[in-house]
Amino acid sequence: MTGVGETLEDRISSLPDELLIKILSCSATKDAYTTCILSKRWLYLWTSIRNFSFANTNYRENFTSFVNYILSRSVSPKIQKFELDYSYCDVESRWQITEWLNFAATRKVEHLLLWSTDLITSPFPLPQSFCECSSLITLAVVLGRFNFDDTVIAWKSLKSLKLGNFIIDDYKIAKILSGCPVLEDMELHDLVMLNGPHRLEFMSSKLKTLKLNGQWLINDGSLRCVEIFAPYIQHLEISGGLYDLKCILVDVSAVVTAKLTFNIMCIKDINDNYGLHFDPEENSCSGYHQFFRSLVHGYLLTFRNVKELTIGTWLTEVLCMLLFKGTVLPEMKCKYLTLELHVKRFNLYGVAGLLRASSHVETLNINIYTEALDIEGRDIDLSTKSLEDTHCHFELSDLVKGDDIDLHNWILFGFPNLKNVKIINSPGERCFKDHFKQGFDKLLKLSEFLLKNATVLEKFVISKGIMCKICSTNCVSTFLSQLAEELFCYPRSSTNCVIIY
Repeated sequence: MTGVGETLEDRISSLPDELLIKILSCSATKDAYTTCILSKRWLYLWTSIRNFSFANTNYRENFTSFVNYILSRSVSPKIQKFELDYSYCDVESRWQITEWLNFAATRKVEHLLLWSTDLITSPFPLPQSFCECSSLITLAVVLGRFNFDDTVIAWKSLKSLKLGNFIIDDYKIAKILSGCPVLEDMELHDLVMLNGPHRLEFMSSKLKTLKLNGQWLINDGSLRCVEIFAPYIQHLEISGGLYDLKCILVDVSAVVTAKLTFNIMCIKDINDNYGLHFDPEENSCSGYHQFFRSLVHGYLLTFRNVKELTIGTWLTEVLCMLLFKGTVLPEMKCKYLTLELHVKRFNLYGVAGLLRASSHVETLNINIYTEALDIEGRDIDLSTKSLEDTHCHFELSDLVKGDDIDLHNWILFGFPNLKNVKIINSPGERCFKDHFKQGFDKLLKLSEFLLKNATVLEKFVISKGIMCKICSTNCVSTFLSQLAEELFCYPRSSTNCVIIY
């Protein structure tokens, strides 16, 4: 009687070559290659795969030899996906990267991902064949430094471009954009910008989505300011730790979806991190914070007519300070509002003020999370930190008042269009038990505030949490179930409202 393993092997081997090649193409390249030992039938199937994924961290010592061996035996006339991790490639081997990119270009690659975990100090050239690869549809480069000063960029089919941890300047970005006539999506994160002043112009009417993320280093003596001129962009995202980067939106008049989840550090903390002198006076950073308050207020004015708006935790703190300074928030006409909030750190008054200015909202999503990242992307355990540990003295007085405000006694107003509210837990690396008390109280106050003022509310959904990675229990579900129990008994202004958990 034939064994189960043999029967399964026979069944797989009986599949057509074309189907087997598709299966192998979905596997890691190293795994696809090892199938050659199964039988004569499998000996050369791997040479026809259309996807290549090479990760240097898996086999550092013979990485270059392995890549060369695989590519030299490839018989597929076309490549769909080419992924290359060139971490730890020594200087002598980096010319090979040029050869591998040339191979991908001549095989009409469609999707290409290059990344490294190792900082490259000296740039290496891009082959002209790659710079003129007309089949390329998506390109992502992380921690790369390429020299394409003497090359012509002509990615005529490129629709998506992502550059991360990239050393570049305005001229090179403009050169890339000029060679991508059908580019639709662009993401820039953690860039090192050279040769300021910086004005990024995105003038193609095809480009619809722009994402600016993470820490941008500008070490040329400029004011750490980037101007964005993108009159045709429809979807704009600014996120991550920007340090003290001033992102000036000159023209983003076509935006219909805006996501603002970035955060800024106090200038005194930045100077302290770099060992620089700063004025010890408590309010010496007041002008700095005033600038960013004005910047955020300007963002609200810019995006007051967008259809979808996403706001993060740091902006709720800025909104709190704006309100206490007597600033009137503009009327926001978005119909879909998302709040991405650290369960312990979001400012209650800032959120309430934004909601009060957003009477046109029909759907409100509240995404709560637990972990926080510092400006360099490292996890911070905020469960052991107070406001005094994470904010300067100038910010504290308003933020403390904002969290202590009694929304029940606040002036009443209605949400005449709000029909759906959903509270969602975003998976994180911190246990909810560390944030339970303060996070529960603030989220409960916010939820009651919504039930009290949403006159046409139909659904208030509280999603169930998943198993916590830290305590291995359903601590999130415990948190959210207690919230649901409290709200089930709370009076609602809408007679049609149903709370779903």
